[in-house]
Parts: sequence; C-alpha cells; structure tokens
Amino acid sequence: MLSGEPGPVEKAAGDRVAGSTLNLQGAFIMKADRVGGDTLLAHIIRMVAEAQRSRAPIQQLADTVAALFVPAVLAVAAVTFFVWLLAGPEPRVAHALLSAIAVLVIACPCALGLATPMSIMVGIGRGAGDGVLIRRAEALERLEKARVLVIDKTGTLTEGRPRVVRILARAPLDESAVLRLAAAAEQSSAHPLASALVKAAAERGISLPEASAFQYEAGGGVQARVEGRAILIGSLAFLARKGVPEPEPFAGVAGDSVNPTGVIYLAVDGALAGYFEIADLLKSTAPEAVRALRKLGLRVIMLTGDRAAVAQRIGEEAGIDTIWAEASPETKRDRVRGLRGAKTLVVFAGDGINDAPALAEADVGIAMGNGTDIAMETAELTLVKGDLRGIARAILLSRAVMRNIRQNLFLAFAYNVLSVPIAAGVLYPLLGTLPSPMLAAAAMSLSSVSVIGNALRLRACKLKA
Repeated sequence: MLSGEPGPVEKAAGDRVAGSTLNLQGAFIMKADRVGGDTLLAHIIRMVAEAQRSRAPIQQLADTVAALFVPAVLAVAAVTFFVWLLAGPEPRVAHALLSAIAVLVIACPCALGLATPMSIMVGIGRGAGDGVLIRRAEALERLEKARVLVIDKTGTLTEGRPRVVRILARAPLDESAVLRLAAAAEQSSAHPLASALVKAAAERGISLPEASAFQYEAGGGVQARVEGRAILIGSLAFLARKGVPEPEPFAGVAGDSVNPTGVIYLAVDGALAGYFEIADLLKSTAPEAVRALRKLGLRVIMLTGDRAAVAQRIGEEAGIDTIWAEASPETKRDRVRGLRGAKTLVVFAGDGINDAPALAEADVGIAMGNGTDIAMETAELTLVKGDLRGIARAILLSRAVMRNIRQNLFLAFAYNVLSVPIAAGVLYPLLGTLPSPMLAAAAMSLSSVSVIGNALRLRACKLKA
C-alpha cells in the first residue's frame, strides 16, 4: 500500500508495520502505537482532503460574459424604447414597444448559456467513447494548459504485476522441468513471486503435481517436497542456510538483477537446479505514449517509490529523462506541490493508495482504471484500460473542447453584436420597416442551433497525436 510496488516489504522483529496493509505469510504480535485518526492511512486521507480543499474555483468565461451582457442588453432595450418614443415616427408607442421587445428577444442569452455546457457535454461523451472518463468538467479547462506530466511507475508505466521473464536450467533438468517443480512448490504461497511462477506454468500448459511439507521463511524462501524430491526456492543466502553448496555462476548471468522483484533460485535434492528472473514489465504502449506527450509539448517526469536503479531502467525503456525515485506518499505530494509552486500546471497519473495525495495535489489527477478505488475517487480523469496513450487523447480532447467553447462564445457574442442594432431599428431609414418580435425569436433560435451544431462537431474530432 505504501511502496506502490508489486513485491512485499520484508519485516522482522522490532520493525514498524502500517495499519491497513497485508501480512502475506506467517503470524506475529504487534503493538498498536497509533489508532483511528492517527494511523498512516488516515494521514494519507487527510492529505487528500487538504489538497482538494485548497483548489481555487474555476471561473467560467461564459459566466463572466453573461454577468456583463444581460445588464447591457436591458440598458440597450430601455434606450431603444425611449429613443423611439421621443424621436421616432408615428405611431411612436407601437414602434417603441416593438423595437424594445425585439431587442430583448433577439438578445436572449440562450446561445451564450449553451456555449460552454454543450461543448463540455459532447466532449465528455467523446472521451468516454475513447476510454477516458472525465469526472470533473473543470479538468478539461486545466488540461489544455498542462505543461508537466508526472507519472507513477508501477501499474502506470508498468503492468503492475511480477512476471517470469527468464528461466535458466541446469542439466539434467530443462526449463519446463524446473518451472514445473518450482511452481508446484509455490502453489501454497501467497507471495507475488509465487503467483508469477504459477502463472508462468499455466501459460505454458504445465500441469502441477501436489506439494507436501510446505514451509515458508519470511525474507528467505520456501521449502517443500514435490514427487518425493526436496525443493528449495529463494535467494542464494536462503539456499546456503539450507546447506546448498555455493554454486558456479550461470552462463550469461552477471550478479543480481536490477529488476524490482529480482532473481530467485531453485535447488532440487540439495543441488542448484534453476534460476528465475522476475520483473514488472513496461507496458508495451508506454514508449509510444511518452513520445506522443512530448510531441504535445509536455515535460514528462517519473515519480516512484521504487529503488533508483529499477526506476532508471524503466525510465530509459520508456524514454523518460527526469526520474525521481524512492518517494513516500508525502514526498510525492510535496514534489507535485513544488512544481505547482513554480506556476506550472501539473498533471499527475497514478494508480495506488500511495499516489492519492499527489493525485489530489495536482492541477489534474489521472487514475488508471485497473488501480485502487481511492486513486479513482481522488482523480478527475480515469483511463478505463490503464493505457497511457489515453493521457494524450485527453489533452487533445481538452484542447478541442476549449477551442470549441471559444468558437461558440464568439458565435453567440458576434450574433448579438450584429443583431441587436438591427432589432433596435438602425435599418429603418433604409427599409422603412422594423423587424417583428416573431422574426427576432426565429433569429434567436438559429443562433442557439448554430452553437449546438458547432459543439456536435467534437464527436468527429481526431484524438491522436
């Protein structure tokens, strides 16, 4: 919950443990130093709430324009009435009433009121069709101005689950044989690395025999018996404690892996038999997504709680230059706050409980659809499939929506600038007649239709960088 990584954090006697986290194996007695509102999870929730409350409300452009527009129209209608009443031809009262009513009808701010919500409604629907769920409409306005994107690693850039990426076996066993024995012994374990081995065997169609005498040593490994053979799985130090002689290096293996979940070894009947490298792999679409985001003018930063060596490797694969590693939930929030303090509009994308404070602190928070509930509740946007290319689509959508809103506001405002003088009677000397309120109503309706039609164009906008 706190590291955000797929591998568990090993604990020994005397270590501190956090409430609401999972104990995978074994049992222990703990002393509760903090309860209720003093727990670490409660602290994370408070950080989220504080960040959300600190946001300034977005002032909609349409509201500002309408606040000035309505009194102005009322004033124009009053002036029109008195000008016709005092200086117009007979019948003066009739002409004054018709002109004033025509001004009020033709200048009805329906189009102005529709300009923003129509574009936002169509834009949100367009985003949903592309797997981008927008929970708060203000995010569309902020995304248009985004200049920095901060991305979590595990579950966001990477798949978020350990996978077996390499198997080496020693004769007389082959890769399938060592995987079969290892996965059979690990069937009873709740450890994520055990799940990776079992899943790898299932993907290869390997049937697993029953294991007996299963024992788990925290921070070390597993021992069991499979088909009468003594199986040991774990680190080299664990195998050495169990009497396995110091092995000769495997061909092609140089030292410990820098993968987040690393290397585990298999010993069969007291002799080293195999080696498994397990990693949390980069999502196949991540490099393409990073390139698209850079093309849109964003600076991309990785911010993770994982080790620096692991973060550096993933960053290089994804094409990210700026990498901040070994960050706690509070550190993540502070990093995002520091970027915002430089008057930069910051977007943060993450999926875990440890990402929630940063999601709340960012100008726009984006959660992965396969992430935790607290991340999705905190974020303004959710990528349904967890595909980072959705961030580029969301930014392109926000730019299209804001451009469409400005077009709508221009249409509505320009229409009134042209139509109000005509309704007031400026063409009377040329035409000898005044527009009736019925014609004014028809013209007003057409202005609303033009705004709606322009907003509907968003359904066909291209969202590919």
